[in-house]
Amino acid sequence: MKIIKRNGEEVIFDNQKIITAISKANKEVPLSEQLTEGQVNAIANAVEKKCLAENHEMNVEAIQDIVENEIMKAGAFEIAKKYITYRYQHQLMRKANSTDSQILSLLECQNEEVKQENSNKNSTVVSVQRDYMAGEVSKDITKRFLLDEDIVQAHEEGIIHFHDADYFAQHMHNCDLVNLDDMLQNGTVISGTKIDKPHSFSTACNIATQIIAQVASSQYGGQSISLTHLAPFVDISRQKIRREMLKIQETTGVKYTDEQLSEIVELRLKDEITRGVQTIQYQVVTLMTTNGQSPFVTVFMYLNEARTEQEKSDLAMIIEEVLKQRYQGVKNEAGFWVTPAFPKLIYVLEEDNVEPGSKYYYLTELAAKCTARRLVPDYISEKKMKELKEGNCYPCMGCRSFLTVYKDENGKPKFYGRFNQGVVTINLVDVACSSGGDMDSFWELFDDRLELCHRALMRRHERLLNTPSDVAPILWQNGALARLKKGETINKLLFGGYSTISLGYAGLCEAVRYMTGKPHTDPEATPFALKIMQHMNDKCAEWRAQSNIAFSLYGTPLESTTYKFAKCLKKRFGEIEGVTDKNYITNSYHIHVTEPVDAFTKLTFESQFQELSPGGAVSYVEVPNMENNIPAVMLLLKHIYDNIMYAELNTKSDCCQKCGYTGEIRVITDEENKLVWECPNCGNRDQTTMNVARRTCGYIGTQYWNQGRTQEIKERVLHL
Repeated sequence: MKIIKRNGEEVIFDNQKIITAISKANKEVPLSEQLTEGQVNAIANAVEKKCLAENHEMNVEAIQDIVENEIMKAGAFEIAKKYITYRYQHQLMRKANSTDSQILSLLECQNEEVKQENSNKNSTVVSVQRDYMAGEVSKDITKRFLLDEDIVQAHEEGIIHFHDADYFAQHMHNCDLVNLDDMLQNGTVISGTKIDKPHSFSTACNIATQIIAQVASSQYGGQSISLTHLAPFVDISRQKIRREMLKIQETTGVKYTDEQLSEIVELRLKDEITRGVQTIQYQVVTLMTTNGQSPFVTVFMYLNEARTEQEKSDLAMIIEEVLKQRYQGVKNEAGFWVTPAFPKLIYVLEEDNVEPGSKYYYLTELAAKCTARRLVPDYISEKKMKELKEGNCYPCMGCRSFLTVYKDENGKPKFYGRFNQGVVTINLVDVACSSGGDMDSFWELFDDRLELCHRALMRRHERLLNTPSDVAPILWQNGALARLKKGETINKLLFGGYSTISLGYAGLCEAVRYMTGKPHTDPEATPFALKIMQHMNDKCAEWRAQSNIAFSLYGTPLESTTYKFAKCLKKRFGEIEGVTDKNYITNSYHIHVTEPVDAFTKLTFESQFQELSPGGAVSYVEVPNMENNIPAVMLLLKHIYDNIMYAELNTKSDCCQKCGYTGEIRVITDEENKLVWECPNCGNRDQTTMNVARRTCGYIGTQYWNQGRTQEIKERVLHL
């Protein structure tokens, strides 16, 4: 059995260390109160047995909690006091140099917690290590003097989560909706070099990838671009190719009919589209930004965003090529075709592509095939989104963060060129458990915790106040978000709804179960769940009225934090069946991953919660291999169009490099009590020779996960 030390290093469990620690405490009490050697050994054995029963790697703090409980169960209360004092003294000693210890274990590639912290970062790569080193320093500064002490304490105890503290020391924000249209049409500046409007589609694609990389290096969240902004350059290339062909005719004397000329032009144009799309796909996959990972970019595919019928037709060609190339995948180092994590794709279901016989139905069929093999695209229903967003349809920023509707000085809705200031998440399960099940106490505690989140969010906002545009010229001066002057602050972009700031939430499912004794899918419990959601929305509206800052409710995509919250809940409240007995808690409003429900019912049920999560939400259904059942996928897509704004299908797309197996690689518990991945064909457990792709929490992860998230993935039931 392996455990994780405080510095993140993974080591073999050693029972003797527990015996030694208890024995030291034992010697500090009178002889009459001391435990016998046999009793000490029995306690150590009981601790080991409980650790084994957990079926996952435990950390030292959790093991020491068990030791305390076992000593007290033996009636040795004085020894327990000595043991607790011993822990506290060593905690104070460690605090003096915890950052150094974290960094050193990271550099030696021994920090298991860091390895599993982000499922799209490889912590052995020097650029990732450099980012994590800077992050450790930032977190240290943040905890010591940038944040209020009670906010830091609440974060440490898992009562709230102050996201991205590893970037908080710098004046950085969360995520963007990049104004690619402005940058391509009006020019931009990249690394001090003036970039004019491109004269071909392929050049536009090349510039777009450079913009994506620069933006990713200037903020810490996701970004989104729209293919619509590339579509005008298709016709520019078409006209350019036509001129070239006419010149060839004139030079060679070879004459083509109008039909032949048009056909040659379109063939050459399609070849350019193929090359341009390939540039975006391969550049995004192979680029490494300053934080040591591929840019977290989402590509939006929305036919009705085109401004003319010609542009719509050209956009359809781009979308078709993007889907074809993603369906194929990319080759891993062993030469097998695999599923890349990025770019994330979002396909909009609309009237002329969702009904059989409609003009662009063929694109939706292609999207369905792609989803069945590669997990993407995800789907937005134009119909439902327009109902919820004042008649507008637009992309999220990254995996799920949605802007509120904002109108410019002409009264026209504006989305591109806007951003999110940051996120603080409330642990709803902790609110419920802290109330002891008393409804009055629940609502009182809920308000106290929300106010704590409010203060934490204001610290995020204040950190961005007076930030000069010079800190990230690509964002603030050169069009990605704004065209501010040098030296001008970004202050005006932080108020009035131009940017949003997000109150996140997690664990609605478990909180409702604790308070009502029923899952939130139960008709008797659902109204309470909706009341919780409405209460958070009301608070966001109240804060916005007070400050003129666009607070918005956001269904948090917990990754490593789901494990942190679960561990904190167990420590504070013990194991409560159906509430704190897992090593994860449920993301946002989702139905619990173990709850049996069919795909159509799940999406319909969760749609009512999406409406109450305007700052960010996405629902998913877990499905088996659907490559031979595309009609069923099409039925699901039609259901999404009619019933829910934003949804995705979780298929399986893995590859074992040792035997060439493609399909689903499964999670098992190995002989060291650790959750690991195993190829069902050859039994390979070497994670470095597997490509495993799973949708972690709105986006695809490919670098593995911590033990809590891995358990959650293992326990997901199929919905179809």
